[in-house]
Amino acid sequence: MVTMATNGNSATAAFTPVLTAMSTMRDGQREQKKAAHQFLESFQKSAEAWQITIGLLQSQADAEAKLFAATTLRGKITYDVNQIPPEALPALRNQILELLKVFATGPRPIRIQLCVCLAILAIQMTEWKDVMPMVISTLGNDAESHACILDFLKVLPEEVTEGRKINLTEEELSQRTQELLGDNASLVVRLLIDYAQSSNSAATNPQLLEVITSWLREVPVADVVNSPLLNVIISALDTDRSFEAATDCLCAIFKETRDVDEYVSTIQILLPRVISLKPRIDQAAEQEDAELFKGITRIFAEAGEAWVVLIAREPTVFRPLVEAVLQCAARDLDRDAIALTFVFWYELKLYLILERYIEARMQYVDVYSKLVDVMLKQLEFPTPDGDETDLFDGDREAEEKFREFRHHMGDVLKDCCEIMGVTECLTKVLERIKIWTRDYASQATTTSVPHWQQLEAPLFSMRALGRMVDKDEDIILPQIIPLIVQIPHHEKLRFATIMVLGRYTEWTSNHPELLEAQFTYIVSSFQTDSKEIVRAAAMAMKFFCTDCKHLLSGQVVQLQQFYNQTLDKLPGISQEELTEGVASVVAVQPPAQIFNLLKLYCDPLMARLMSLANEAKDDEGKLAIADHMQLITYFIQIVTPYVEPGQENPAVKYCQEIFPILATILDTFIDFNPVCERICRNWRYMVISYRTAMAPLLPQMANKLANGFAASKQGCFLWVTAAILREFSEDREHVDDQTTQAIYAFFEAQATNMLRMMSDLAPRDLPDVIDDFYRLLVDALLYYPHRLIFSELFTPIFQAGISALALEQRDPLNAALHYLRDVIGYGGDNPPSSSDSPNPPEIQQVVRNLILANGEHLVKQILAGMMITFPDDCFTDGSGALLGLFELMPQQTAGWVDKTVRMLPAGTIREPEIDRLMTGIRDRLALGHDGLRKVRSLLQDFTNSYRRRYVAPRDGLGRLEAERFHFNA
Repeated sequence: MVTMATNGNSATAAFTPVLTAMSTMRDGQREQKKAAHQFLESFQKSAEAWQITIGLLQSQADAEAKLFAATTLRGKITYDVNQIPPEALPALRNQILELLKVFATGPRPIRIQLCVCLAILAIQMTEWKDVMPMVISTLGNDAESHACILDFLKVLPEEVTEGRKINLTEEELSQRTQELLGDNASLVVRLLIDYAQSSNSAATNPQLLEVITSWLREVPVADVVNSPLLNVIISALDTDRSFEAATDCLCAIFKETRDVDEYVSTIQILLPRVISLKPRIDQAAEQEDAELFKGITRIFAEAGEAWVVLIAREPTVFRPLVEAVLQCAARDLDRDAIALTFVFWYELKLYLILERYIEARMQYVDVYSKLVDVMLKQLEFPTPDGDETDLFDGDREAEEKFREFRHHMGDVLKDCCEIMGVTECLTKVLERIKIWTRDYASQATTTSVPHWQQLEAPLFSMRALGRMVDKDEDIILPQIIPLIVQIPHHEKLRFATIMVLGRYTEWTSNHPELLEAQFTYIVSSFQTDSKEIVRAAAMAMKFFCTDCKHLLSGQVVQLQQFYNQTLDKLPGISQEELTEGVASVVAVQPPAQIFNLLKLYCDPLMARLMSLANEAKDDEGKLAIADHMQLITYFIQIVTPYVEPGQENPAVKYCQEIFPILATILDTFIDFNPVCERICRNWRYMVISYRTAMAPLLPQMANKLANGFAASKQGCFLWVTAAILREFSEDREHVDDQTTQAIYAFFEAQATNMLRMMSDLAPRDLPDVIDDFYRLLVDALLYYPHRLIFSELFTPIFQAGISALALEQRDPLNAALHYLRDVIGYGGDNPPSSSDSPNPPEIQQVVRNLILANGEHLVKQILAGMMITFPDDCFTDGSGALLGLFELMPQQTAGWVDKTVRMLPAGTIREPEIDRLMTGIRDRLALGHDGLRKVRSLLQDFTNSYRRRYVAPRDGLGRLEAERFHFNA
C-alpha cells in the first residue's frame, strides 16, 4: 500500500538515505555526486519509492526535498502504477487530494507537480468517472483552493495530450480523452466565466488565462470568442501582471483559427479587437517598454500568420493588420521584437507570389517597399559613443546576436525582392550608396570614414540579395560594382565589399568586362593587416576561381605565382579555400597540360610536405603534416581531366609520382591517426576522381592499405577499401574479371584482419573501427553480393555485427544495424541491391538459414539495446531490423521476442504485460502484411515504456548480456 505514517523512527530512517543523497548532489564532490545521482535514479524506480515519497510530502522536510518527492511521485504514477494493486488506486487518489489541500498556498512548484500526479492518475483510473466534480468539491470553494483548481485545470489537457507516455491502448486513451476533456469542455468554460466575474483580481489572474490557453484545443474556439472570456483576455492586456499570459492566450486563439474558412465569423469578431490595439505600438515605443513592445508585436505578427490566406484574399480588409506589423518592425529601435515579424513576411510572400493573388501583390508592393527601407536601417551597425573599434561596448553576446540577426533580416530582404522585383530592390541599395557618396565621401580619409554604417548596411543587403539576382541583370549591378570597388578603406567596409564581390561571381562570369577591377581589388586585399579581410579575400578568391575559371584560365601560370607567394601567410581554412579556387582553374585546362600544371602547383606543396615530415617532432608538427596534406587532396578532388578509356590519365600519372612519397610518410607516422586519415582520404579521392584509370596503382595501394590496417587498427584504411569496391564493382564497364577477383580477395583479407581484431578485443575497445568496417560491408554487400553471401566469412561477419550491438555509441551501432538490415533484406524478394535483376532463390535460402541459426541472438541484442543500452538515435534502425525479421519469418521472430522479454530482470515487468504484448503482436501478424507496421509500433511503445521505467542494472544485463564474438580462421 502507499499509505505511510509520518512519525516514528522507521519513517525517518526511510527518508534518511534519500535526504543524504540530495544533500550530496548539492554539496558533494564529483564522484560523490555521481554515486548520489545513481542512487536517486534507482530509488525513483523502486517499489519503496511510493511510501517514501508520500511520507516525505507529509513530513517536515524542506521544500527542496518535497519537490523531489512530488516529482518522483509523478514519475511513479506515469510509469510504475503497475507496482501497486488496482484496488489501492482510490486511496492513492485521496492522498494526493489531501496533499493538494496542504499545499494549496504553495510552494507552487510542488502544487503543480501534485496536480500533474492527479491528472495522470485520472487518465489511468478509467473507472473514475466523476473526476471534475470530485476534484472541485474536495478542494473546496475558498480563495486558496481556487489556485489549486486552476492549476489542475491547466495541466489536465496537457497531460492527456501527452498520453502516449501512459500504458493505455490507443482506444482506451481516445475514450478517456473524451471523458476527461470533451465531456467537460462546456463545464470548464462556465467555471472560468464564473471565476473571472467573481472579482477584478480574478479577471486579471494569469492562472485563469493559462487555463483558457490550455483548454483551447478542447473547447471550440468560437465558444470562447463569443463568451465574456474574450473581453477578459483583451482587458488583461492592460495589466502588467496578466499581460504576458493574455498575450499567450490571444496568440493561442489565433492558432486555433488557422483554418480560416471554418472560422470566418470568429475572425470577423477578432480582427477589429486586434486592430484596436494599434495605438499600443507607439505607446510601448515611447515608454521604451521592451516587454510590452514584444508582446504587442507578437499579437499582430501571429494574427497575421494565422490569417495570412485571408490577407491575400481580402487585401483591403486586412491591410490595417499588415500595416500594424510593419509599424512594429519600424519602431523597434532596440531590435528585440522585429524578428517576431519575419515568419509573417515570409508566409505572406508565399501567397502573394502565386498568380491567383496578383491583385493583392500589387496592393502590398508599397508595404514591402517600406519594409526594405526599414530593413536597410535596422541592418546598420550601432554608432558607438567613443571607441570606434568597439561597437558593442565589450558585449560580445550582443555582437554575436546582432550578426546572426542580420542574416535573418537578409532573408526578409529576399522576401521583399520576390514581391517587388530585383531591379526595384537593387535600386534602393544604389540610392543609399549614392546618398552616402554625395553626403560623406568627400570627408573620408585614410584613417576615418564618417557614418560608414550607412554605407555598410546597403552593402550587406546586396550580399543577402545575391541569390535573387539573375546573372543576366544588366541595369543596376553594372552601376553598383564600379562604385563599390572605389569605396574608401575601412575594415568593415572592405570586408563587406569583398563579401559582396564573392557573392556575385556567377554574375561576373557573365560580365567579363567587370572582372579585372574586382579581381584586382580581391588580390590587393591579401596585403592588408586585417585577418578578417584576408579570410574574406580567400573565400572570395575561391568563388572567383570557381565561377570565372574559364575567364581566368589564361592566367593559370601567373595565378600559381600568386598562390605560392600567398599560401604560407594564410590561416588553415583560408589556405584550403584558396587552394580549392586555383585547383578549379587548373581543372579546365586541356588534358595535355594537366600533368605539367599539377607539377607546377603541387610539387611545391609536396616539397613543403616532405619538409614538415622531416621536421615533425611532436604532435603539433605531425598535425601540420595532416593539415598540409589536405591541400594536395583538393587538387586530386577537383582536377579530373576526361580521357578516353585505355589512354593514360595525366592526373593518375602525377599520382604515381607522389604515391611513394605519401606511402613513406604513412609508414613513418603509422601510429599518428590524423596523418593516416589524411593520407587515406587523399587515396580515397584518387579512386573516386579517376575511377578505373587508377588500375595501375591498385596493387601498390592495396598492399599499403592491408599493411597499414593490420599495423594501426585504424578505420581510415577501410574508407579507401570501400571506395575501391564501389569503383571497381562487378557491374562496372572496363573492369575485367581478374581485377574484380583481386579486389574482392583484398577486401576479404581486410575483413579477416578485422574479424581477428573483434575476436581479440571487446566491441567497446573498437567502436570507430567497427563503424568503418560495417560501412565498408554495406558497400561490399551492395556491389559484390554473390561473392560475399557465399563466402565463408558471411556468417562470422553477421555474428560479429550482432556482438557489436552491445555498444552504446550511435555511429558504430547505426553502421552495424544498417548492415544487418541489408542482410535481412537479401532473405526476401527486394534486397537493397545495385542490380535490377531479381534476388536468386539460392541467395534467399542462404540468408534465411543464417537468420534461423542466429535470429534468436540477434533479436535478444536488438531488444536489449532498445530497452536498455541504445542511444535514442538508434531506435529507428533497431525497430527496422525487427520489422525486416517479422516480414521474413513472422512466427519464428515472434517466438524470439517472447523468449527475450521473458529474460528481463525479475521484478522489472509483470507477466500480464508480456502476455498482452505477445497477444497484440500475434493479433497483428494475423492481419498479414497490413499488420506488420503495427507490430513495429507495438514493440517501440513497449521498449520505450520499459526504458523509461527502469535503470540498467549495475551488475550487468544478466541473461540479456551480449555474448563475446569468437573467430577461428
